[in-house]
Amino acid sequence: MRNSLAIISLAPVLIAQALYVRRVTPRLPEPLGERSGEHGSGPPLKLLIAGDSAAAGVGVSRQSEALSGQLVRALGQNFRVSWKLIARTGHRAKDVLTMLEEIPPEKLDVVVTSIGVNDVTHGTGRQTWIARQEKIIRLLLSKFDSPHVILSGIPPMHLFPALPQPLRWYLGSRAKHFNHALEQSVQGCSRCTFVSIDFPLETTYMADDGFHPGTRAYSFWAKHLAGIITAKIESR
Repeated sequence: MRNSLAIISLAPVLIAQALYVRRVTPRLPEPLGERSGEHGSGPPLKLLIAGDSAAAGVGVSRQSEALSGQLVRALGQNFRVSWKLIARTGHRAKDVLTMLEEIPPEKLDVVVTSIGVNDVTHGTGRQTWIARQEKIIRLLLSKFDSPHVILSGIPPMHLFPALPQPLRWYLGSRAKHFNHALEQSVQGCSRCTFVSIDFPLETTYMADDGFHPGTRAYSFWAKHLAGIITAKIESR
């Protein structure tokens, strides 16, 4: 109740700050590089990465430095990875769902998602977001032959240097609530894993815009996911 009253009283400030941040924050491009391929040696592993600008690698100049490149290299130490990236800047859960509906079905071993920052910033309701996430999960499991679905949590937005206070507090609080709801919603899904992304938000981990991951953050994220994926595949 107190939070709701605080948000109502701060609404003019939050709106003004959001407009200001949108105006002054640099619009970084998606990195250059391949969005599909094969890498590594060992047992075959088919991987799909789907989601928003973080999945797309915004914040670095090449896909080799982004989540896709670093994750594929890490997994390639143990597997022959056939991989594909479908992600776009600005995508919300509804957009990711549309993308996944449009691509042809195939057998996948693992799907990694990164979805939520844009839903948080654009005012999507938490229940609406969870309903869309659940639709995405059902589609992934049915269309792609029951892969392991690794759901990356929304990063700690309450620490993003590009966001002034109290906007940083407000968006960070929404992100925490979204993450908690998603983690709870997938507890009954044996092929789903919620993964909290708690990389250190030091300056050296962030991109120049203070909003997206940099190379070190993508490396931290990729190594964390690679360990989880490897354990999942080897336990089959």
